[in-house]
Amino acid sequence: MLKVGDKAPAFKGIIETGDAVSLADYKGKKLVIYFYPKDGTPGCTAEACDLRDNYTSFVKQGYAILGVSPDSVKSHMNFKKKHDLPFSLIADEDHSIAEAFGVWGEKSMYGKTYMGIIRTTFVIDEKGKIITVIEKVNTKEHSAQLL
Repeated sequence: MLKVGDKAPAFKGIIETGDAVSLADYKGKKLVIYFYPKDGTPGCTAEACDLRDNYTSFVKQGYAILGVSPDSVKSHMNFKKKHDLPFSLIADEDHSIAEAFGVWGEKSMYGKTYMGIIRTTFVIDEKGKIITVIEKVNTKEHSAQLL
């Protein structure tokens, strides 16, 4: 996993509108990029809605927000619309972005092991350097962990 001081990977992905997005689009801006397992699940919905409810505070401090999960563009479009999310979600179906950030790994639930996204948030500064990494995300109060 990447750590504070590392250069953020030069990712490229497709957001819920079908448009391309990349790290280069945020050059000169601060970016919160959060990785979450699945649209519509209780924890992921709580996390997205907490970020939504505090979005103006992020904007006032000069931050953009991007969510990343292995869900499809269509799933992201529905999730964003249903919860009125003001930020974009990247469809990382091949998990290449998650792998570049080191957050695609082995997980376990109910005694089964599988590969998936390890819920993690990175804050990237205007020069593309990682300045914060949150590995123990509190989904209901994630904004408080960041702001």
